[in-house]
Amino acid sequence: MQYEIRVDGRMTEPLLKAFPELDHVVMSGQTVLFGPIIDEAQLYGLLARCQSLGLRVLEIRQMPS
Repeated sequence: MQYEIRVDGRMTEPLLKAFPELDHVVMSGQTVLFGPIIDEAQLYGLLARCQSLGLRVLEIRQMPS
């Protein structure tokens, strides 16, 4: 499944390196992380990583295949 995770603000390069499995783009003052997420465990792991890095997640969206 493809997912999109929108984070408030522009993530710095060190923060982006914490998510090597995802691509990113900056749009309208938000960083959008996107890519394949294989199961709920991986999704929850990504969210926990966001939380531990102090990122404010605005939206998580499953994208059509």
